[in-house]
Amino acid sequence: MSTKSDEYLAAVTIGERVPVHGRIHLVPSDPQWPAHFSRLESRIRAALGEIALLVEHVGSTSVPGLAAKPIIDIVLVVPDTTDEQSYVAALEGAGFVLRIREPDWCEHRLFKTPEDDTNIHTFSKGCEEVERMLAFRDWLRRHEADRRLYEDTKKQLAAQVWRHVQDYADAKSEVVRDMLSRAMAGRMHA
Repeated sequence: MSTKSDEYLAAVTIGERVPVHGRIHLVPSDPQWPAHFSRLESRIRAALGEIALLVEHVGSTSVPGLAAKPIIDIVLVVPDTTDEQSYVAALEGAGFVLRIREPDWCEHRLFKTPEDDTNIHTFSKGCEEVERMLAFRDWLRRHEADRRLYEDTKKQLAAQVWRHVQDYADAKSEVVRDMLSRAMAGRMHA
């Protein structure tokens, strides 16, 4: 039997979760991805002003030469993600849609564009997940062997049939965890 507090802690998808029931579509690295990110960053900063403490391009599209799903991933840091009144309406007014609320995982909020070509991962100031995302991105940018290994892993998994994109993402966990541990160790010694 779930209690009110149990319900609050569960991740909530806002709107319909659309299954893939197929393969993941990866494309070669596109030199236009950084410019696309810059336009999105401008929209976010214009909408939020000082509330946007950090806006960074992350994920595979932020790594030159890496094949990716053609979706720009952005990490956005706000003072407090639980204070939705301070930023949600402004982002929605700029054309972004709140799709996921995860109280049990860093109070993460995920916004998307209606075209589904953008994920804005929103975290509170001081959240350690932001450092991990940036460390992983920077590691892949600097270490070609791991970038190739990650791309090969993604291509092998993308060729399989998946019910949801998250299932594909979860299947990469072991490789990501391995590289992330090296990336975080590298940051500590830098």
